[in-house]
Amino acid sequence: MKRKFIKLITFIIPMIILITACGINSGIESNTSQNQADSGYPLTIENYGRTVTVNSKPRKVLTLGPNCTELFVALGLRDYIVGTSLSNHSRGPLPEYKDQYIDMPELNHGSATREAAVSSGADFIYGIDWEFGEGGLDIEELESYGMTVYINSAMTLKQQYQEILDIGKIFGIEKAAEVFVEDQKARINNVQERIKGVETPKVLVYDSGNDGVFTCSGNNFESLLISLAGGKNIFDDLTDRQWITVSYEEVIARDPDIILIHDYDSPSVEDKISEIKSNKILSQLDCVKNERFAIISLESVLPGNRMAYAVESMAKDFFPEIFTENSP
Repeated sequence: MKRKFIKLITFIIPMIILITACGINSGIESNTSQNQADSGYPLTIENYGRTVTVNSKPRKVLTLGPNCTELFVALGLRDYIVGTSLSNHSRGPLPEYKDQYIDMPELNHGSATREAAVSSGADFIYGIDWEFGEGGLDIEELESYGMTVYINSAMTLKQQYQEILDIGKIFGIEKAAEVFVEDQKARINNVQERIKGVETPKVLVYDSGNDGVFTCSGNNFESLLISLAGGKNIFDDLTDRQWITVSYEEVIARDPDIILIHDYDSPSVEDKISEIKSNKILSQLDCVKNERFAIISLESVLPGNRMAYAVESMAKDFFPEIFTENSP
């Protein structure tokens, strides 16, 4: 009996040592992998006059704005998202991303609230500039809770491309970000090649109407997209702020060839067209009489992942004779 016990002990002790060693090695390998993953940090990036320092790869992200959310999805970063906002400004994702929106976590349906953001557990925020500042989230407060804030505020393609490349660096997907940017450039260039030499239509952006037309100015990202699609925003000379209200008389004086209507929560596009047609001043426009209306979802003209999509969509509405189904 004693001999059997000694043999058993002799067998068990080496096994314990082996298992312990494996555990230690596993821990070392795990720590090594984590250290390698975080080897590019801290990372310092300039973000529209702010210096943003990312100490380690973010794990939980708030994407505030439908454009910010879809950009993350487009770059393959869906699993990092723990909360979104401004779904009320969205008509839903592009078809190719629809499956990735199943059970998309929503922080707030409208604008993000302080309470929801602070209690979210997020360590990184990528949000449209609407969500910050007066009446919105306080960046310094968010940072005091350990959240790194990167603002989406592009007014040029170069700036939006840089945002995409920055996100690529922050999340270690530089190549994917570069490929995405190059694809956007190629698609926009393709549109511009096809519309060379055509007459430029004058475009009125109609977001809403109430004691005038709420529209975009010349320093709005949408105005840039319109020009890339071959059109001209009739109020591109106004640049003191991005969104402006102009009188119906001003619209008549500038005589647009086409009205580009924003599609989002409410009123519906159909209701907006009815508003325009029933307005005693706007109804005098030839483009209204001829029903030269183009539709685009609001999120498509915000800086994000839809630059090429927006340019392609608008160009088809501006120049239907060029962009037919069977055209090359």
